[in-house]
Amino acid sequence: MQKSPMTVQGEQRLRQELEQLKTVERPKVIEAIAEAREHGDLKENAEYHAAREQQGFIEGRIQEIEAKLSNAQVIDVTTLPKTGKVVFGVTVDLVNLDTDEAVTYTIVGEDEADVKDNKISCTSPIARGLIGKEEGDVALIKTPKGDVEYEISEVRYGD
Repeated sequence: MQKSPMTVQGEQRLRQELEQLKTVERPKVIEAIAEAREHGDLKENAEYHAAREQQGFIEGRIQEIEAKLSNAQVIDVTTLPKTGKVVFGVTVDLVNLDTDEAVTYTIVGEDEADVKDNKISCTSPIARGLIGKEEGDVALIKTPKGDVEYEISEVRYGD
């Protein structure tokens, strides 16, 4: 199975969520199930069924996070040589050549992508069009609204 790239921050976030699920959420739902069982007839016990459903969600999420972590290739962008080249994990300042609009993106793993936070997946069309280019290069990005030309004004290796 191919490893999935992940930033150090992305790995830390997943590990924190896993810890929260295992040490806080899981014990809480187990206690809720035990409490609901004490109320008697389980067939018509909504609290019991809700707690069991929550338990299923928590266990599924724990398995999902553990699988992602075991399949992750963690890349610390601050240790990479600062060549000015766009690679996984860098923050890129771009200028749209049609509108002169400036935009900044950080290229992250698929699970870390958050457009509201300007974090784009390394598999997104924008990232794929930028990777391998250098500061000063112009990248032609194919978007649903048509082709857009961006000039790479700066590549930063960690903020």
